[in-house]
Amino acid sequence: MANPKRANIVNCYDREVKIEIGKLTDIAGELAYLALEKSISDIDKGDIDVIVTAPINKVNIQSEKFNFAGHTGYFADKYKVENHLMLMVSKKLRIGIITGHIPLKDVAAAITEERVLANIKVMQKSLQMDFGIPKPKIAVLGLNPHAGDDGLIGTEDREFISPAISKAKKEGILAFGPYPSDGFFGSSNYTKFDGILAMYHDQGMLPFKTFAFEDGVNFTAGLPIIRTSPAHGTAFDIAGKNIASAESFKEAIYLAIELHKNRKLYQELTKSALPVKENGGNGR
Repeated sequence: MANPKRANIVNCYDREVKIEIGKLTDIAGELAYLALEKSISDIDKGDIDVIVTAPINKVNIQSEKFNFAGHTGYFADKYKVENHLMLMVSKKLRIGIITGHIPLKDVAAAITEERVLANIKVMQKSLQMDFGIPKPKIAVLGLNPHAGDDGLIGTEDREFISPAISKAKKEGILAFGPYPSDGFFGSSNYTKFDGILAMYHDQGMLPFKTFAFEDGVNFTAGLPIIRTSPAHGTAFDIAGKNIASAESFKEAIYLAIELHKNRKLYQELTKSALPVKENGGNGR
């Protein structure tokens, strides 16, 4: 049983291991994987409520059991979730990355109407369930410069992104765009929305880390569990030097707790909602 008055430490493996701080080693990757497996086992058993992952090195953790570009793909695979979203969260911004960690040359081919619509729905559901926003406003960024200029600079915005936004609106979702990303952030238009969908990694991460480098958090929307992490990497170059900031990690813990409470409340409210009867509910 966890003691709320102290830090509770759980061993994820039973062996003596020498850890070399700031060095890329095979054993460190193996132990990082074992810690992930232990966290999923414990949350599935109900021993813990949320998971906050520390940064992993995407190279030394690779194995037959872990063949992903990061935590997000690993958790999505574990829980058999097809539609999930890397959602970067701070006090100012919530930016989702549709294509995640893929090479830039593959982004255009990965943008489809179905994928954009699915991610709009994932964001909308998460903003309602995890952030307590009943009718969230979602901005969708364009893929090409100037959002394609009506097909003059690429056709993806017109052929795939705009139709996805239109379909979302027909389903009652407050989705708007596509917006050219430079003007969208340059004009502070981002302050008018509850969530923003970026098409590719750097399109979303550049403004996010500009505004929230110290306190940003990575949240995986669309999972049946709450999982957050700090919005930075392993930073081996400053490991053990006592100069790293703990702010993002602390915010990841605080956000995980907040999201857990919000989701629990949402589930209770939707579970206990009174059924709506036909004919105005008068039973006649």
